[in-house]
Amino acid sequence: MKKKSSEKKSKREYVVIGLGRFGSSVARQLELNGCEVLAIDSDPTLVQKIAGEVTYALTGDVTKEETLAEIGIRNFDGAVIAMASSLEASVLTTIWAKEQGVPMVMVKAYNPLQEKILKRIGADVVVFPEKEMGEHIANTLAYGEIFNSIEVTDEYSIIDVDIPEAWAGKNLIKLDLRKRYGINVIGLKKGEALNMLPSAEQPLNSGEVLVVIGRNDMLKKMLNQQEQEG
Repeated sequence: MKKKSSEKKSKREYVVIGLGRFGSSVARQLELNGCEVLAIDSDPTLVQKIAGEVTYALTGDVTKEETLAEIGIRNFDGAVIAMASSLEASVLTTIWAKEQGVPMVMVKAYNPLQEKILKRIGADVVVFPEKEMGEHIANTLAYGEIFNSIEVTDEYSIIDVDIPEAWAGKNLIKLDLRKRYGINVIGLKKGEALNMLPSAEQPLNSGEVLVVIGRNDMLKKMLNQQEQEG
């Protein structure tokens, strides 16, 4: 499959290279999120397994620059390289992808040394999925469901907060969440609608949801206090 740069794209398009557990999971989720996905692996069994779940699935040796050129990788919005078990393959594929002009290359690594090498040759993002999942599980066990939200860093998260009865009728000025908990409101959800610039003077209502960012310990403190007030 070779993509044409002249085509007007209506969806974001990604190529996922390496279809082990991590790569196949990323490919499936990107597809579920409405993206177009080209999944590639040198193992035809893995390619066949995912073929019905992504836009395109191909068998090929992506350590060869001509393979990436043939599929038109330069026309994708990004590439996910998930072959951490072979540093040589990850390095070669990253080099070819960047030389072909892929704007965002994310690469899976196993350790900091691999990360250093991959970033030096041009990888835009390096991830450690096993390490990050382990930290996620540990945080969930330690702090509860707060970590079902978006983790920004090890210490900060973005979470949805249902407006409790004790907050209904009050506005953000009155609640003063920044002073009480050191958190910032970045959005207000009303049903399916999301307002990224909620008025600080408008009273809040039960059934609405605040989107807030803050330190994990302070977010947990706020949620605990909500439960006590409820």
